[in-house]
Amino acid sequence: MSTADKKRGLGRGLESLLPGRPTPSVPSSVVTTAKAEPEAAPKAEITGKPLEIAVELIDRNPFQTRTQFDEEKLDELAKSITASGVVQPIVVRLSDKHKEDGRYVLITGERRWLASKKAGKATVPAMVREVSNVQAMEMTIVENLQRADLNPMEQAHAYARLSREFHMTQEQMAERTGQSRASVANFLRLLKLPQAVQMLVEAGSLTFGHARALLALENAEAIEKAASKVMALNLSVRSTESMVQGIIHPELKPEKEEKPKQPVDPNVRDAQDQLRRSLGLRVQIEDKNGKGRVIIEYTGVDDFDAILSALGNK
Repeated sequence: MSTADKKRGLGRGLESLLPGRPTPSVPSSVVTTAKAEPEAAPKAEITGKPLEIAVELIDRNPFQTRTQFDEEKLDELAKSITASGVVQPIVVRLSDKHKEDGRYVLITGERRWLASKKAGKATVPAMVREVSNVQAMEMTIVENLQRADLNPMEQAHAYARLSREFHMTQEQMAERTGQSRASVANFLRLLKLPQAVQMLVEAGSLTFGHARALLALENAEAIEKAASKVMALNLSVRSTESMVQGIIHPELKPEKEEKPKQPVDPNVRDAQDQLRRSLGLRVQIEDKNGKGRVIIEYTGVDDFDAILSALGNK
């Protein structure tokens, strides 16, 4: 996912997902202290101001796409909250049984909520929103993407969940999250990696670029073996791409030894490398005096769709 793609899509912000929606409040009896008993069937008051809601009345976001929280950074945030309070309110929604139990469900701001609990705060400032499950999940994904908090596997699982639980197409997911369709497709392809390799990507031991290069192998055993070699030799993404192509086309190696190729123009080589990194596929440019052809190899429908999307085909 390029920086340009990210900046172009994420400028909308969370509020653009919920234009003109009212914000329900809660009775003071449930927000003044974490130990207060909620009233039965409270009557909500419409207000646009943040409320102090008891931290114990807030449940975790079921659509949270981030699975890892840095405990050291949480401790730092807790110290900051102890000293200065929560600067930016979290965002919550009414639980399905709010009228009976007065509880809320997080939409965004889980780190601030967790740090507030660590800091021993009884309440946390929160904006209450009336949103559907789809909107809540969209807001969660957008916020995390804006803050660059998701690793590639977390993003892949987030898109998969949008597809599985809300039956969104890749086009719809791209539109809702401000990404390109090719970017969404590339993240979803990561789920085809063997579980062991997915764990390496999630831990940051392998980058998104490494993962895309390894996916060209398709065979799980070959991918795991290649991933181990990348780790052992600390290969760059470009070296990984070369290694993978050598595995896929071993027959090309003798030809290189017997018949050296003509020098490739640096501009052509650079364009070829850019296309390889952009598509995550094998690309070859054959150029003779400004004329030639571009060969793009694909190994499945998803690869073919990504090529069409990159060419501007809707």
